[in-house]
Amino acid sequence: MDTILIKSADLVNEGTIRSADVLIRNGRIDRIDGTIDAQADIVIDATGKALLPGMIDCHVHFREPGLTHKGDMQSESRAAAAGGVTSVMEMPNTSPPAITNERLEEKFAIAAQKMAVNYSFYLGAALNNLDEVKAVDPKNVCGVKVYMGSSTGNMLVDRFQTLEELFRECPINLAAHCEDAGIIQKHEAIFRERYGDKTPFAAHPHIRSEEACYQSSKLAVELAQKHDARLHILHVSTARELELFDGGIARISSPRENEFYIERDDTIRKITAEACIHYLHFDSSSYESLGARIKCNPAIKTAADRDALLRGLLTDRLDTIGTDHAPHTLEEKQGTYWSAPSGMPVIQSALPEILEHFHSGLLSLETIAAKIAHTPARIFSVKERGFIREGYWADLVLVDLNKPQPVAKENILYKCGWSPFEGVTFRSSVDTTIVSGQLAWQNGKNNPSQGYRLEFDR
Repeated sequence: MDTILIKSADLVNEGTIRSADVLIRNGRIDRIDGTIDAQADIVIDATGKALLPGMIDCHVHFREPGLTHKGDMQSESRAAAAGGVTSVMEMPNTSPPAITNERLEEKFAIAAQKMAVNYSFYLGAALNNLDEVKAVDPKNVCGVKVYMGSSTGNMLVDRFQTLEELFRECPINLAAHCEDAGIIQKHEAIFRERYGDKTPFAAHPHIRSEEACYQSSKLAVELAQKHDARLHILHVSTARELELFDGGIARISSPRENEFYIERDDTIRKITAEACIHYLHFDSSSYESLGARIKCNPAIKTAADRDALLRGLLTDRLDTIGTDHAPHTLEEKQGTYWSAPSGMPVIQSALPEILEHFHSGLLSLETIAAKIAHTPARIFSVKERGFIREGYWADLVLVDLNKPQPVAKENILYKCGWSPFEGVTFRSSVDTTIVSGQLAWQNGKNNPSQGYRLEFDR
C-alpha cells in the first residue's frame, strides 16, 4: 500500500481547524504534525484546501442484489467516493431482502469484491424474523432497519406487538423509516378521487404528510424510551418532528445581560436523528419543475420545514447528515404520480451540497465534520474511523472550497445516469478522497480502491 504525505492542509477535526501535515502508512494515519519531513510514494500539496474526515453515510440504497439495472455496489460506491463519502451503511430492501443473517453475509461477500468505499449492511426487520434480529453480530453489523408504517416490498412492520418485541430485544442500533400507513392511505384515497391518474407530483407532501411523519416518529421515540433502545430516526423531513428530539446544546447566560455562549455536550444520546441533503436543498416549490425526479419517501416538504431542518443541525436536534441515495432509472421515473417510484440518486453531490451551507454562513466546517463523520461514528460505535487521529484508518476528504463543481450529464457516475441536481453548480468540489489509505478519487477521476468491512466497538 502506498505511503501518502498530505502537506499544508487546513485540517478540520474535533472542533478545531489548524494547518498540518498528515502521513499515511499501511492504510492508517501514522503521524499528524505542523511539518513532516518524510519520504512518501505520493505527496499531495493541500495548500489552501480543507482536509476533513471522510463522510460516513449511514443511509444508502445501492440496489444489489436483484435491482442492479438501477445501480450496483461498484457503480454507486465509486460515485460515493466522488462525493467525499468514505464509508456507507446500506439498506436491506434489495431483492431478495436482507432479512436473515445468511442473506446479509451474502451481501458482504459481494461487497468484498466490488465496494470502492468501506461498508456495512443493515439487517431488515420483518413481521416474523425476531430470532434473526437477536442473532445479529453487534461487532460486524451496523444496525437493524425497521420500516414503521411505510415500506416497499414485504418489510413493513406495522403490528404493535412485533414493534414492542423488536425495540425490547434488538441488540444493536435500530434505524427507523417513520411514516404512518393509515394516514397516508386516507390521503391517497382523497387525491385518487379528486385527480385520478392526473394527480400532480406536488400532491406528494400532502399525501405523505407532516402528520404521517410525526405520528410514526412519535411512536418510535416512545417505544425507544420505554425499552431503552438505541434508535436513529432516518430522513427527518418536518419541523414538527424536531420537537421529539433533545438538543445537545445548552444555552448559558454570560456575565453580560442578554448574551449567551454555547456549551456543547458530546454525549451521544440513545435517540438520534438524521437530516438528508435533498431535504436541506429542495422544497415543495421544486415539484413544479422536477416532478418525479424529487419524489421520495418521506416527501420533501415546505421551505419552512427545510429551514427548520437546517436550524435543527445547529441545535443538535439532528445529529447526522446522510443521503438516502436511492437510484431509479429515468424510464421508471416517467410514469404517473402513482406509478413513478420514490427515491433519487444523490450521493455524488453529498459533500458539495453540504458545503453550500458553509458558504451561506449557516454551518461551520467544524460542525460539518461532526455531522458527517464524528457523530455517525459515535452513534454506531464505528471502530477507528470518523476522526483524523493517529492510529485511525485514513478515511479522508480534501475539498477545494473555491473551485465550483457543476452537475451535468457528462460527469454523473451513477449507473442510472441522472441526478436531481443537474444544472446546479456547487461552490466547492471534492479534490481527493482517501479510503482506508487508498486514493479512491483524485483530479476528477476514480482510482482503483477496495473498501473494507466496517467494525464496531460494541
